[in-house]
Amino acid sequence: MDKNAKIYVAGHKGLVGCAITNQLIKQGYNNIILKSSKELDLRDQTAVKHFFEKEKPEYVFLAAAKVGGILANNLYPADFIRDNLMIQTNVIDSSYQNNVKRLLFLGSSCIYPKFAPQPIQEEYLLTGELEQTNEPYAIAKIAGLKMCTSYNRQYNTNYISVMPTNLYGPNDNFDLNNSHVLPALIRKIHEAKMKNSKEVEIWGTGSPRREFLYVDDMADACIFIMQNDAPLNILELINIGTGQDIPIKELAELIRQVVGFNGELYFNTEKPDGTPRKLLDVSRLSKLGWKYNVSLKEGIERTYAWYLNKENTNV
Repeated sequence: MDKNAKIYVAGHKGLVGCAITNQLIKQGYNNIILKSSKELDLRDQTAVKHFFEKEKPEYVFLAAAKVGGILANNLYPADFIRDNLMIQTNVIDSSYQNNVKRLLFLGSSCIYPKFAPQPIQEEYLLTGELEQTNEPYAIAKIAGLKMCTSYNRQYNTNYISVMPTNLYGPNDNFDLNNSHVLPALIRKIHEAKMKNSKEVEIWGTGSPRREFLYVDDMADACIFIMQNDAPLNILELINIGTGQDIPIKELAELIRQVVGFNGELYFNTEKPDGTPRKLLDVSRLSKLGWKYNVSLKEGIERTYAWYLNKENTNV
């Protein structure tokens, strides 16, 4: 990408979109198009069509999506499949109609089968049943990446899909009703500390293992892939992660240490665990020369510092 190339970051106020935008600016890109959801509803086909016809972006980072944790996916399955299908379809098709040079679609590791062999290779897609708690969201994401590959086949476009592991960092969602596990644990343990509670409840047994990637590393990987000139069959579907995972129980203990909470961690085994393990095989990306930089402990420290600053700002 030329430094003056016109780049549209869809979802720039979200966790990943914000990090991608900041990283692009840091790397010297100075022609970035940003539209909030109030300015441009990506579910509105006509609005998206007119936006692309007017702006004519050369590159698109499709980071906009409706996202949430186990609770949100259970409560709002129709919203998750509907909104994500609409967003993806509108942006991908308008990119084709307006000759976008390259589009990067942000997927999710939940697209892979619940009991996929570990670590999960890109080739395991559609080889088994999905995790039921987030199936509507996963199906929407699978449809998005298949739409990208289908457009590549039929229209000779240059659309790539990245499948990140669990992401976290500044601008994350800390709402206990619809957040992911790491920010939810930060908030719950922080609030328990503030209330001098003796214990904090955590869903599940604590045994499931998860992989976590700091969002600035994710943004760096996305730009690295967007700039990469490897063959399309390599970039068309590519995992992004650290290649390392940790049990939820150890994650909670690490967060307790960072937060400074002295109470007990109570694991409610009547609550769902979700997928037993979800570790991505990142050898395809590693062979291209990319590796993460921020350790889990350092990432949690940065995220907690951002959360505290946000809490103090809102007081």
